[in-house]
Amino acid sequence: MKKVLKLGLPKGSLQEATFKMFRKAGFHVSLPSERSYFPSVDDLEIEAVLLRAQEMSRYVQDGALDCGITGNDWVLENESDIATVTELVYAKQSLNKVRWVLAVPENGDIKSVKGLEGKRVATELVTTTKNFFKKNKVNVEVEFSWGATEVKVKAGLVDAIVELTETGSSLRANKLVEIATICESTTQFIANKVSYKDPWKRNKMEEIALLLKGAIAAEEKVGLKMNLRNKDLKKVIALLPSLKNPTVSNLYQKGWCAVETIIDVRIVRQIIPALKKAGAEGIIEYPLNKLIH
Repeated sequence: MKKVLKLGLPKGSLQEATFKMFRKAGFHVSLPSERSYFPSVDDLEIEAVLLRAQEMSRYVQDGALDCGITGNDWVLENESDIATVTELVYAKQSLNKVRWVLAVPENGDIKSVKGLEGKRVATELVTTTKNFFKKNKVNVEVEFSWGATEVKVKAGLVDAIVELTETGSSLRANKLVEIATICESTTQFIANKVSYKDPWKRNKMEEIALLLKGAIAAEEKVGLKMNLRNKDLKKVIALLPSLKNPTVSNLYQKGWCAVETIIDVRIVRQIIPALKKAGAEGIIEYPLNKLIH
């Protein structure tokens, strides 16, 4: 009997970023149509299904799925009893953590958490929000929001919102200002506890996790190769940030060597001219798919 791992992939804001990371990790993931909920994966040992991140931990916990990808905010919100395979730090637009923030009108009278005593707050993250206000000893009415949460303050329907933010642009566009962070969240590769005890399934999950983490680690890195005279080696090495040490090898031509390293993509435009001035030649920059530590 063929062994299969049932994997849940997040539908919605994390979908595109997740598909991208899987492709970089070496898995071709695609949807037969825009309305399909069953992605095809070029690995016969994986059966994938698209689910809202909000629901993922519930279906992983009850065993309908062996594993899935979701935010730890939804694991906490659903009070799920699951195993965490690994943390995958990426979001919709960046490789950063995201935050659930408490936001109020920027020109309003409410300036602090205490100022919301007796007020109404809308959010999708109801349980976590209630726990936050309980911890701060502030009595508020927390109501579930199905979406378009930012608009509800402007319309006068609620006094404040708790909303997920990555860049803060949506809050600013709706003239809202954050006054507290409710919680931080990162993307998690989670597993059903029984499935995780199965040696084959656990090994499969950990292989996928290793490749995904490698893809994420490589996301903001590039490789550099260059040739230089041995006499310029110290000057060039001094310019190179590296994971450990650059790789240096001798060339066939006497007195020359080749140097290879990995650097942050954000500094490559500053470092290449400096390397050229230090004596490097034949400089090649190349993208990375995976970086396995």
